[in-house]
Amino acid sequence: MKQPILIAQELRKAFGDNEAVRGISFSVMRGEIFSLLGPNGAGKTTTINMLSCLIEPTGGTAEIAGHAIPGDSLDVRRAIGVVPQEIALYDSLTARQNLEFWGKLYDMGGKPLAMRIDEVLEQVGLSDRAKDKIKTYSGGMKRRINIAAGLLHKPQLLFMDEPTVGIDPQSRRRILDMVRELRDQGMTILYTTHYMEEAEELSDRVGIIDQGRLIALGTQVELTKLVGEQETLRLHLAEDMPLPDGKVDVFAGLEGVLSAAAVDHQVIVNVADAGEALPAVVARAGEIGLRIRSVDIEEPNLEAVFLHLTGRGLRD
Repeated sequence: MKQPILIAQELRKAFGDNEAVRGISFSVMRGEIFSLLGPNGAGKTTTINMLSCLIEPTGGTAEIAGHAIPGDSLDVRRAIGVVPQEIALYDSLTARQNLEFWGKLYDMGGKPLAMRIDEVLEQVGLSDRAKDKIKTYSGGMKRRINIAAGLLHKPQLLFMDEPTVGIDPQSRRRILDMVRELRDQGMTILYTTHYMEEAEELSDRVGIIDQGRLIALGTQVELTKLVGEQETLRLHLAEDMPLPDGKVDVFAGLEGVLSAAAVDHQVIVNVADAGEALPAVVARAGEIGLRIRSVDIEEPNLEAVFLHLTGRGLRD
């Protein structure tokens, strides 16, 4: 039976009157990918910063590899690797020089550090660019060196905070493949994202976070059971069409419609039966001037769970 490497209990963080994280509790088991899925501003990064000992919790406690938060910050930092959302690299240095800098912060040096840098550069597929300055790198390549820095000291637990933000689809695909490979090699990963597709592809378990609260936690099968037998109609709109803000109330009164939200030039409508509801939904879209390019019918997924629990889309 897998044992937890991380246990968080009633973690809270307030910045003045703003309570960014509101008493969340969860555990991460050794060898798994645990994702925190939620929209921007939900509290994901603040949670990572507390668990990384970058900021102190306002309340609650955590334990990582047997070390307490707050309390054992030095031991916690030795046990974890962090891939921050912001690129933590020096543009004027080469990739190797950046990794040497980060390695020395972990009291690494000499031949062991040089050999480990070779290993992580190979791992992220950038050995051939080791001597190039970071300013010559693409966004996706910088993200991969960011990951290499987090792996340098062979951590027991790796935090990855939105590691695919702002990069092209090919680079994103490479990073997702890398995350799975790390898990297959035994790495434990706490991964944050607002992309439902990433959480579904990578995660052994998912915690859904919204407005600082953990509102659901479980495997994907367990979470999708929360929405029952419903289906999802995903209406893809013409790209030049203004997107209705927030919840699409005009669909709410239709028979069989359970909830609806608009996000990323799509209208997502959760329905009891897709076949029965589709004609009325398409007709109502036409009545309010929405031009539909295509419609997908989907089984319940994590976005449907979030919409069911909050009444909003993940990227509202």
